[in-house]
Amino acid sequence: MLHSGKMQAEGTTIFEKPEEAYRRVFQALKPQEPVPSVTVDFKSYTSANSRIRLSSGHLLVEISDLLQGAPLAVQDALAHILISKLYRRQPDRGQVAVYRRYLNRADIRRTLQRVKQERGRKHYRDPKGLHYNLCEVFDELNFTHFNGLMAPPQLGWSLRPSRSTLGHYDPSHNAIILSGLLDSPEAPAIAVKYVMFHEMLHLRYPTDYRALRRCIHTPEFRAAERQFPGYQIAKATLRKFVESASKR
Repeated sequence: MLHSGKMQAEGTTIFEKPEEAYRRVFQALKPQEPVPSVTVDFKSYTSANSRIRLSSGHLLVEISDLLQGAPLAVQDALAHILISKLYRRQPDRGQVAVYRRYLNRADIRRTLQRVKQERGRKHYRDPKGLHYNLCEVFDELNFTHFNGLMAPPQLGWSLRPSRSTLGHYDPSHNAIILSGLLDSPEAPAIAVKYVMFHEMLHLRYPTDYRALRRCIHTPEFRAAERQFPGYQIAKATLRKFVESASKR
């Protein structure tokens, strides 16, 4: 029902400025502390990132401009989440659900992907590395496991030899990037092929978006991954290589 004057949406009024919302939420979550002054800036981020910090009695909130037009209930939920995390408190599950449900909407996901393509740049090294050529690795796996029908994405080595992220598929740029750590004479071929195979499966089995969460590795994905020849050996070999590399 619409009333004259003010409309309310989960505690947020349609005429309430972002700064006022954060002061209100701060007072609700930290009633014993003085309410700080607040500045809310919308930034041209490449994703729906948000940051918050409190310094000298001033609360600075930086939010992706992609969320500037979000419903009031969503912005209110984000305020609860950010202030809760500022004080290392577990955010209210209901507020998290409101925020996640919004980000998982098909139209919002399309917008986020489009903006990431327009604003973001993918930095990586040439796929022909010092010891492995990712184009050759991709082609071999494509013909062996996908009947040669998988269209090749952008391929490259990461600029930094990450031990934690050995590979990733970026759907916004249609790119598979493997960690430069694997472009080494000590890296077993089965380990490099396994990481590439894993990332190729992300093209075959896209992320499953649901109301409150996203499932990156679906049951179908996991089942297909286990079909990699020497699956358990490949995982153990990869783990041993990374552990050895961390000691060097």
